[in-house]
Amino acid sequence: MSQSTESLLNIEAAVKDRYSAASEEREQALCCPVNYEEKYLKVLPQELIDRDYGCGDPSQYVNEGETVLDLGSGGGKICYIASQIVGPSGKVIGVDMNDDMLSLAHQFKDEIAQRIGWDNVEFRKGRIQDLAADLNKVNSLVTQKNVASATDWLELNSQIREMKKVDPMVADNSVDVVLSNCVLNLVDPEDRRQMIQEIHRVLKPGGRAVISDIVSDEVVPQHMKDDPDLWSGCISGSFVENEFVEVFEENGFYGVEILTRQTEPWVTVEGIEFRSMTVRAYKLVDAPCIDYGHAVLYNGPFKVVIDDEDHVITRGDRVAVCKKNFERYTSGGYAKHFTPIPPAVERTDAEAVPFSCKDGELRDPQDTKMGLKPETTSNSSKSTSLPISDCCGSDSGCC
Repeated sequence: MSQSTESLLNIEAAVKDRYSAASEEREQALCCPVNYEEKYLKVLPQELIDRDYGCGDPSQYVNEGETVLDLGSGGGKICYIASQIVGPSGKVIGVDMNDDMLSLAHQFKDEIAQRIGWDNVEFRKGRIQDLAADLNKVNSLVTQKNVASATDWLELNSQIREMKKVDPMVADNSVDVVLSNCVLNLVDPEDRRQMIQEIHRVLKPGGRAVISDIVSDEVVPQHMKDDPDLWSGCISGSFVENEFVEVFEENGFYGVEILTRQTEPWVTVEGIEFRSMTVRAYKLVDAPCIDYGHAVLYNGPFKVVIDDEDHVITRGDRVAVCKKNFERYTSGGYAKHFTPIPPAVERTDAEAVPFSCKDGELRDPQDTKMGLKPETTSNSSKSTSLPISDCCGSDSGCC
């Protein structure tokens, strides 16, 4: 066995052992101070609050009625907070592979559901880099198979692959928002691309991931990565800041945005600063680019911006966009930067045509005047009529 493989096995064991112990007694070194909304904590037992370990609050970016998946859910604190936000019409799924943490999460499930008034939280045992494999079902297959030879092992693996395909723990395109709080850094770097791809797989088109994690300002040296205490302590497995953003860009996400970044480092080790960061990223809607007559106006402050599909948009231009991109630019993190300009009369499906937003074509104002301009006369000797109303300016008032 190589030294690197041996170190990896020790690190994985250290993570399991440390978090099992932390489920029994609070360990202060495992978390950053996080200010959660007090109203959501009132229904939670103090024991559960004390044994939660995180570095941010991704639950504040959840909406009513959504289906939420929490990766590395631990004792379930974020799940129970999200449960209150999504309400009885929503659903929350927590995934963790640590039996002791799952036991802690289940311990108060009925009590919390009674206090909230609904029961919409469930916990599943699995690895966050393989959201198709339900480990409880895998354990059942292992027990039934009684593996005694290489042939048995191969047949077992074939059964597991079939189970993941037919009955995945988390189905494709089934989740509105994926949350995670200080867990991704605990995953083996070799599995991280698969982990992000799994997040992408389970999200609905247009869904989003909101991830809080510890990042570093420099590359962590190998001797720190080989330290089980630093790894299990959410330090040496940290993403470098730019990598934390890029890993989503590289795996089919768009609109990646840093929502929060801790100003002061949580801890500094060998001159490397480690701090909390929360990132939001959206799954692309896989739909054709069809022109229904929409336009958007980029408000600034930058002169020109380029989106994740290399569309170049100049500040102040009435840029023609397909319906898909119109909906994208006027929702989520984009909405605050763009002014929507819908067509005066939206084209029918029969009238709409394929369109390339990348050409940067400008929309003719005649397409978007909305039929609200004052009437004028072609006779130059007559004065132009003026609007009767004294109101102008924004929708919020008059000038």
